[in-house]
Amino acid sequence: MDELSSITSMTEQDRQISEIIAEERSRLRNFIRRRVPDPSDAEDIVQEVFYELVEANRLLMPIEHVTGWLFRVARNRITDLFRKKRPETFSDAAVEDEDGELLQIEDLLPSLDAGPDALFVRNLLLDELEHALDELPDEQRDVFVAHELEGRTFKELSAESGVNVNTLLSRKRYAVLHLRQRLQSIHDEFTKK
Repeated sequence: MDELSSITSMTEQDRQISEIIAEERSRLRNFIRRRVPDPSDAEDIVQEVFYELVEANRLLMPIEHVTGWLFRVARNRITDLFRKKRPETFSDAAVEDEDGELLQIEDLLPSLDAGPDALFVRNLLLDELEHALDELPDEQRDVFVAHELEGRTFKELSAESGVNVNTLLSRKRYAVLHLRQRLQSIHDEFTKK
């Protein structure tokens, strides 16, 4: 009889968890999607939160306010995600001089005084960069230019535009990925020996 009551109790717990998931899934997903720009990352977090709920239930951890607990776990998972994902910057591939100082884009281009061949290469590189920037959606280009070329912070940009910092980070990330891919062939051509 003990075994039967244990099975009945587990079936009741499974039913309760299923009800909680059905009731809270939509709200929790919306909460996470507002904070996480990538839909697949958001869905992964939803799954992790409900997995933790099932595990807590299996371990008989008392949870007094399930909804509050779910959202707290979601916030923690979102924080973990952003700690793991360092924002990509165009300057991740930055070059240092002999003194260890980072060189600016101007320093990486051939000098204006180095003759006609260097001037041609310099203009070609600047044209390609300009074309690649023009290919970006306005929001991505604006964030990239403001952060990388003008040196403005995401916090400043967010305050000025009213756009969430995470959204700005995401836009810049997509811009960086596009620019790297777009300019790779030129880089490869000039580094071939």
